[in-house]
Amino acid sequence: MISIPHRTKIVATIGPASNSPEVIKQLIEAGLNVARLNFSHGSYEDHAYTVSLLRSISEELNTAL
Repeated sequence: MISIPHRTKIVATIGPASNSPEVIKQLIEAGLNVARLNFSHGSYEDHAYTVSLLRSISEELNTAL
């Protein structure tokens, strides 16, 4: 079967409602390509946790974000 590359990307903003491992995993499995963080809200520690969570889950699922 021929694989056709996608020309579009699926972008999602990760915030308090989607900042759990289960939700992030579901988003990646549904086709998420780019995770966006809004640095206007939250602390450095909050964003560092989110980035580490995104990296670990994307590595677990063997996909690039």
